[in-house]
Parts: sequence; structure tokens; C-alpha cells
Amino acid sequence: MKPSDIRILRLSVEFHDVPARTPLKFGGVVVREAAGATVRALVENRRGSRVEGHGMMSLSNAWSWPSQTVPPGLCLDAMKLLCLRICEALSRLREAAHPLDWFTDTIEPECLRLAAGVSADMKLAEPMPRLSALVCAASFDAALHDAFGLANGIGSYDGLGPDHMSYDLSKYLGSAFSGKYPSRYLRDGFLPKLSVFHLVGGLDKLSRMELSPDDPDDGLPNCLADWVRRDGVYCLKIKLRGNDLAWDVERTLAVGRIAREELRGANMHLTADLNEMAPDAEYVVEYLGKVREADRGIFNSLLYIEQPTSRDLRNRPTDLRKAAAIKPIFADEALTDTASLEEAVRQGYSGAALKTCKGHSACLLMVPRLTEAWLPYAVQDLSLTGIALLQSAGLAARIHTVMGVEANGRQFFPTGSLREAVVHPGMFAVRKGIISTATLKGPGLGFQWHMMPQTLLPVARKGGAKRGPARRAKPAARKRRRAE
Repeated sequence: MKPSDIRILRLSVEFHDVPARTPLKFGGVVVREAAGATVRALVENRRGSRVEGHGMMSLSNAWSWPSQTVPPGLCLDAMKLLCLRICEALSRLREAAHPLDWFTDTIEPECLRLAAGVSADMKLAEPMPRLSALVCAASFDAALHDAFGLANGIGSYDGLGPDHMSYDLSKYLGSAFSGKYPSRYLRDGFLPKLSVFHLVGGLDKLSRMELSPDDPDDGLPNCLADWVRRDGVYCLKIKLRGNDLAWDVERTLAVGRIAREELRGANMHLTADLNEMAPDAEYVVEYLGKVREADRGIFNSLLYIEQPTSRDLRNRPTDLRKAAAIKPIFADEALTDTASLEEAVRQGYSGAALKTCKGHSACLLMVPRLTEAWLPYAVQDLSLTGIALLQSAGLAARIHTVMGVEANGRQFFPTGSLREAVVHPGMFAVRKGIISTATLKGPGLGFQWHMMPQTLLPVARKGGAKRGPARRAKPAARKRRRAE
């Protein structure tokens, strides 16, 4: 036990929806609205210090639960119900522990148990997948990390060593990590600047010739060329179809050439995301070969390929070693725990895409595993807005990513960050392809929540159905939408 351990005194969760500025297409889906959950956690450490921490996450069912049998709206309703049940379950506990222990001992197993109950109670045609359950738990995990730092007057990342942890990494990762702590794998402070990966969605316009009077008139760019010119973005993540080789090759070349022209000789870095749509590894090999043949410079700019085939590593295994010999292959949707990482590596994956939506604690434990195995990793997002983006970018700034951080919420859901942008303008305004982390400071995760105007809130939605004014959910004990 440590004096810095925290116990939960009160939890609340509220939901909100942010409309997409323009449709975001990835894989076989198009997203026009983002639902999210924000958690407030009142905690107390063993010294009696009481504070409130905050966590937020996008509930992206289109990504975490692309069901062919359960309608998307029902998937989202199930995820919201799970959030409420997690809130109720954790609110009943009075143990004190470090946030990593809260996650591994309680939050993760409890969310999986509760997810099974939600699936049964709602009589869903298929059970909620593990990935969706983790997404629901992510805002609770983040809120506890934030609260832990605030309660102890330290940055949350400064509490990941022996002074604040009762156990070393061997508890979570096995005997090979005996005597080692997460702090060993972190930077001493936040990198002051991060390169931003700009997302090129499947429906995004690339050139000014594609613009039309129907495009949004809000001062933001409406095509890739103008985004590159305005923000100087030089890291681009390209969403491909995965089932149309000619289109994927041409799309990659078009994106690369437009960016290269606008950057006027500056360095350019690309990644390609197939979102599980490729039929096999040979598709990836052929795609890379055709890009290399058509434009060697664009081929050389490709850092890695992301999740080309199914996330179901056990039932739909794919030998990706031949493709990975050409360019690194990073696992994303397939990566939900250390066991899935080991299986991915066996199948030829050469790196990992970390996302805080799978759990801040999970990322902090995945980094040592990846580092010791000499596997590269990146930090990506789910079009995160608000403090969810601050958390994700903060993580990227404290670890050793391949390059920068993905941050596409500013493109597709800019109204979801109005409150946070007042205090953290450099995190939401990209200049020369860079965001500044200078305002991430103070105890906790560095949000500086107390300085944010509380009137600029996303629109709340009751029960995932009718839109209403921004409001918190009411206590679940009284059969309403907020649990405390």
C-alpha cells in the first residue's frame, strides 16, 4: 500500500454527441456523428486529499463493433448502458489502489463481465466484443489517472515508479519485468512539440478542382491541398478501400503528389490504413509493389501499413511476413491485450497502433512490452476531441512513438473541442504540421480543467435517441441516465 493510493468516493458519467463537419469514411462505414462519454471521478488518497478527476472517450461503435447482425444504433445503446453499469459497479467500491491496479484488478475484468450481462439483457444477436467493452471503460480509467495525479499534487506520469506503485511490472507482464516500472519507458517530460498525422478519409476531396458550393463555409479547408497549405501537415494517414487495388494505388499516389506539391520539397511521411478490408497478405504485397513501381519517392515516404486484414487473429489468421518484409505492418483493431500482441507478432505484424480508447493503463503496460521486444509503435485516435485528444497527445508526448500523433478531430469534429481550445490553443491549431503541448502542465494529466469555460459543452443526448439540451444524466438508482 502507498499513501498515494486512491479510493473512489463518487463517479458520474454523461453522454454527448458531436456532428461531423464532413462525413468520415473508413473501411466499409461512413461516420456522420460522434458519441462520447465524459466521466467525473471524486477520489480520496490515503492522506485524505479529495479531488475530482476527468476522463473522456469517443464511443466509436462503428470502429469497435462493426456488426453485421446488430444495428449500429443498438450497438451504441448497448455501449452507453455498459458505461452506466460500470459507473454503478465502481461507485460501490471503497478499496484504495494505484490507477494501474484499479484497471487490471477491477475495471478491465468488471467491464468484460458487465458487457456480457448487457448483451444478455438486451438479447443482442451477438455479444459485445472485447474492444467495445474496453472503449466503454476507457473514460473511467482516464479519470482515475487524472484524479490520482491531482490528489497527490503530481503529474500523473510522475506516479509510475516505485515511490507511488506497490508493485513492479512483473505483476502485470511477468517475471521478465521484475524490478522494472513504467517510468523506465517514459520520457522525463512532455515533448514540447508533436508532428500531427492528418487523416485523408475515403470521401475526402483532394484538390481544389473538386470543391463545390455545397462544401462547408466555416473558414476551414475543404480539400487536402488547402489543409496542407494552411496547416503545413506533412504526416498523412490515408484510408484505403482494401478491396479495390487500382483505387487504393491511385489514391495513395494522388495524396502523395498533392502533398508533395504543396509542401514544396519538405519531408513527407505517409501511412496507409486498410481497416481490415484486404482479402489476404498478397493484396498488400501487390499494392506496395505497384506504388513503388509508379513513384519511388511516395513509396519511400510510407512508414507502415495498418491493420490490413481481419482483427480476428485466432479464427482468421493471416501470414503477413512477406508484406512486412517490404514495409512494417502495425496491428490496431486486433490489439486488445498482451496475448493478442504475441499472436499478432507470430502472424508477421511488426508494430502496434496504441489508442487510449483501449485504456490509458493498457497503453502504459503495452509500451514496456513493445519496447523490450524492439517493436515500434504509434499513437492514433478515434477522431478524438476535447480532453480525450489532450490525453492521447499527452501520452504520445511522454513515450517514444515512431512519429508524432494522429489527431483528426480538428478535421471532422471541430465543435467538440471549443471548451478545451480556450486553454490549449496550441493543441488544436496546427502550425507547420506541429501541435504544441506547452499548456499540458500541472498535476493530473495536465488538462487544467478548472480553467476551461463550462458553457462550451458538446450536446448531450438522453438514451442515444432524441437530441436535447446539454445536460448530465441523473442517478441510475432512480432509473435515470446518470449514476453517482
